[in-house]
Amino acid sequence: HCNFEFDLCGWRQDENDDFDWNIITGSTTKMGTGPATDHTLHEPSGHYIFIKSSFLQLPGRKARISSPVLSRRNKNCKILFYYHMYGAHIGSLVVYQRTMRNHEKVILTLTGNQGNFWQHKALTVAGDGDEDFQVVFEGVAGKGPKDGIALDDLTFSREC
Repeated sequence: HCNFEFDLCGWRQDENDDFDWNIITGSTTKMGTGPATDHTLHEPSGHYIFIKSSFLQLPGRKARISSPVLSRRNKNCKILFYYHMYGAHIGSLVVYQRTMRNHEKVILTLTGNQGNFWQHKALTVAGDGDEDFQVVFEGVAGKGPKDGIALDDLTFSREC
């Protein structure tokens, strides 16, 4: 379970992307985007990870963060997480399952404004019996300078 209150808890910034997810605290609403609080504590002192479109992040640029390695023997493993995607020109959130040989399979794509609140998803990630794997969250910058994507409470189910 990672709530980002102290660090990335074993999740790692990918090196083959364009920019990084940032751990932030408090509200991003003064930027015209993002959640008022984190999901875990529901208060300004809580932390979450966030990407923001800006003049530094041209549309289509990507930020990726990857999980610790999971065993190929996992059968009913789920990743549960909360996301916040609010703004007129939001980019995309893409979730991949990536093998250790860098084969990637898309397991979720969300594009555009999803509403000004935290939403929950649960995705099944299972080993194919052949290779250990990771889960990768990719945020893709949108067209608006005030649009951002936030993630919080990334949790692997007990079966993992």
